[in-house]
Amino acid sequence: MGRGNQHPFEPFRIKMVEHISLTTREERQEAIEKAGFNLFNLPADKVMIDMLTDSGTGAMSDEQWASLMRGDESYAGSRSSQRLKESVNRIFGFKHYLPTHQGRAAEGILATCLLKKGDLVPSNTHFDTTAANILARGGTPTNLVVEASADPNDLSPFKGNIDIDRFHQFLEEYHERVPFCMVTVTNNAGGGQPVSLANIESIHNICQEYNKPLFIDACRYAENAWFIKQREPEYEDWTVESIAHRMFSLADGATFSAKKDAIVNIGGLLLMNDDKLYENAKNELIMREGFPSYGGLAGRDIDAMATGLIEGIDEGYLSYRASQVKWLHDELKDRGVPVLSPPGGHAVYIDAGAILPHVPASEFPAQSLSIEMYLEGGVRSVEIGSVMMSFISPDTGELVTPPLELIRLAIPRRTYTESHLCHVVDTAVAIVERAELIGGMQIIEAPEFLRHFSARFDWLNRTQTFC
Repeated sequence: MGRGNQHPFEPFRIKMVEHISLTTREERQEAIEKAGFNLFNLPADKVMIDMLTDSGTGAMSDEQWASLMRGDESYAGSRSSQRLKESVNRIFGFKHYLPTHQGRAAEGILATCLLKKGDLVPSNTHFDTTAANILARGGTPTNLVVEASADPNDLSPFKGNIDIDRFHQFLEEYHERVPFCMVTVTNNAGGGQPVSLANIESIHNICQEYNKPLFIDACRYAENAWFIKQREPEYEDWTVESIAHRMFSLADGATFSAKKDAIVNIGGLLLMNDDKLYENAKNELIMREGFPSYGGLAGRDIDAMATGLIEGIDEGYLSYRASQVKWLHDELKDRGVPVLSPPGGHAVYIDAGAILPHVPASEFPAQSLSIEMYLEGGVRSVEIGSVMMSFISPDTGELVTPPLELIRLAIPRRTYTESHLCHVVDTAVAIVERAELIGGMQIIEAPEFLRHFSARFDWLNRTQTFC
């Protein structure tokens, strides 16, 4: 079948390949039953195209593999940690930083140091581990994203922005209960949508007014900076690196999963300017992660991160990255699959609520659709809906639910070709054509926090079996 959109030219060539297991529908049916209808529980060799996450799943460059080989495994003050320091200072510019094994460790240390029971933490949209780290300490994550974020068809260029009026009102009313504020760039739970520099400046100014520190969840800061360059006219002549400098200059610190925009398999950072917070965070790190020069990472992983941070701000790579996501978005949309628009920087989000309007949120339509994607074509995606994003607010005792039921097709960096993505499109189209036959699901068992990682599900109507 001919394709209407031209796939972007890859600014790299393939040097090593990894075998993909080609499975039958019967094999996938057996595998998903054993996994309790949870895609996280699937063995990777039962997956054909893995779009569960772009976190730590990308292909490292030859320079990064060389960095692995030169990694210095000295316990303290390794040469690898010095190389990391150079990259971190070049990009982020904060006074202090600590390496961690991944982003959630940085979030956990920050929450441990600054949060107490009853606190409120505002953001545009807290993603899963951020929200869980806040909830686990008795705080409440509060989402104040702009209204446009809830409309899949709204083409506003910065649907990840915080609603400034609501943010100001929130701090006016609750400032005594707010230990710090956050903003996630790009806004993962809201479709990977970017946040404008103008919005970050306004957030900064309001935080200054109420004397509240601002932390950036910076997992995809480079992709966010790229969108600022493309969509915010006053920055079109700025480099991505200079835009990143400006973003971080408006914050008091950041949490960072290096598994995204540093294109490594493991690693993270906690960054800050405050001396006292740094000392407390360092002590937490030593107790739970490792010595401050390695933070729970091998020297080789630190070295690969140092290299990947610089590769992640390369504008040729970022152009390709955003273009590949846009290609998948446009192909799906052109063939009648409802998607969240405009395309974000790391994933395409399919609107499960629009495809399965007969399945209420309480029956987890996005979970159902993600299972059908796997059964149909061996494509592993992830639910971003009422399974992942719902929680009981410690503040009000009420159930907080997301505005949309989405499944995320996260594209690992430098990993899949046009043919792979064509298979993903064909799989989604086949499901849309028989959507009325797909029913809802129920949770059989689940933990209190981050239930999507290990919950077990079943169909509400077992006679449905598999469409």
